[in-house]
Amino acid sequence: MIETDIAVSAGLKITCDRDQLVDKLSTVSRVVSTRGSVQVLAGILLRPDGDKLELAATDMELSLRTTLAAQVEGSSSLVVPGKLLVDLARLLPASEVTIKYHPEDGVAHISSGPYSSKLNVFAAEDFPRLPATEPAPHQVATVSLLETVDRVARSASKDESRPVLTGIQVRFEGTRLLMAATDSYRLSFKETELEQAGPDLEAIIPARALTELARIAAGTDSVALGVNENTVVFGTGDTWLTTRRIDGQFPDVSRLLPESFEIEVDLPRAELRDVVRRAGVMALRNAPLRLRFAEGELTISAQSQDVGETRESLPAAYSGEPLEIGFNAEFLAEGVDAVRGDTVRLKLINPLRPGLITSADESFWYLIMPIRLAG
Repeated sequence: MIETDIAVSAGLKITCDRDQLVDKLSTVSRVVSTRGSVQVLAGILLRPDGDKLELAATDMELSLRTTLAAQVEGSSSLVVPGKLLVDLARLLPASEVTIKYHPEDGVAHISSGPYSSKLNVFAAEDFPRLPATEPAPHQVATVSLLETVDRVARSASKDESRPVLTGIQVRFEGTRLLMAATDSYRLSFKETELEQAGPDLEAIIPARALTELARIAAGTDSVALGVNENTVVFGTGDTWLTTRRIDGQFPDVSRLLPESFEIEVDLPRAELRDVVRRAGVMALRNAPLRLRFAEGELTISAQSQDVGETRESLPAAYSGEPLEIGFNAEFLAEGVDAVRGDTVRLKLINPLRPGLITSADESFWYLIMPIRLAG
């Protein structure tokens, strides 16, 4: 755990492997702040801890911290410009890197083989206190957790004016993990069965936090999970991610899902995905994809003024009166991509009501709003 109430004294000398330094800096630098209002948030904290160096960064919403094996002398800490040091470290000529720091100078001396430079740094005492990483008593299988994130995260909003919708609702119910995300135009929901019960948690977690978790946890067996009053902690290996919980009321998922659908059609996933992607190339300037169901077939078309038009059909087990409905091309493609297995089940009511994309076992579903078609 990193505590950032730091007494700066005695200087610091770090000697480490260049490639390992680049790897660790790259991990934590993803959450350095790009906003210039608080300069120290653009930095990475370097703090000695025995024969290891702790690295940490935060943008006040997310924080990442990890450790680096190094030869460490001294007890001082410093904050280095994050993106600059990452870019510099990648280009250093020798495999060994030395960083020296004397608090009275206010600079870090970096050397590697014939290379040397001085880098202006920030005072460590100006770096914010980071949330605690303990306790994190629960273990969740990485594959189960990250697959659930991957299936729903694409529906989270990027509009910061509605913070609640930029998050993913995460809930554990015994051995079930449930996640949902929506940007008000589509909604993804996934239920995953776990090998063991999860923590007592129901929270709205920033989607970008869970996306970062997917990067740092890839290839591991399990993720440690801890719940604090205002934060959630994820740990994997020697890396910890903490994120604030988003305050607010998440939409009631159960009330958004229609009770019944008039039409239900199973379609080959790979073929449908390819047809939707091809048609989407022509659906510019928010032009909708038109899905026309007729006896035995589905025709997908798109038309954009000054660009052109496209039309392609595939077999479909549909019978009944012809039905035409419009969808956003990107949203439809992402919904089809999120389904696993060979078959996509598409459920419809009418051209003005939401459509549902789901898998055969319906542990995942994707609700998508239609676009009113002209003509």
